[in-house]
Amino acid sequence: MNALHHGTHRLGLRIYFEDTDAGGIVYHANYLRYAERGRSEALRALGAPHAEMIATHGRMFVVRRADIDYERPARLDDALIVVTRIITITAATVTLDQTIWRDNLALVRITLVLACVDAASGRAARLPAPMRTALERMRMDGIADGRVAVEGT
Repeated sequence: MNALHHGTHRLGLRIYFEDTDAGGIVYHANYLRYAERGRSEALRALGAPHAEMIATHGRMFVVRRADIDYERPARLDDALIVVTRIITITAATVTLDQTIWRDNLALVRITLVLACVDAASGRAARLPAPMRTALERMRMDGIADGRVAVEGT
């Protein structure tokens, strides 16, 4: 599953031995990897993949802040879904809500602030207009569907 619908992006994945720790549950840092995959695939679904942002606009995203709540563990062979929603967009940042689900249970909730930076210098930079338009369209689709809390609008 890799789909953009009603302002959210959903990415399905499966848990393998390589994802687990000695206790047989998913190692905590791996959830950040799954969230990265979800974000990257959401951008690709919007028609604005990372590689294009760098090649065309000389910009890229870096994680500025990550708040993570680990609510339940995932285990070997679990089928998970990473759900990504855009909460807010500023001139140079995007705040995302990402939740990792197993069936109808939220396992991990992540709020991320991504900063747009110049790929060469690493300094903060404005979002390229096409990227901002694509992100805003996704956010507005979520608001219209009632899935995203509106902040600052």
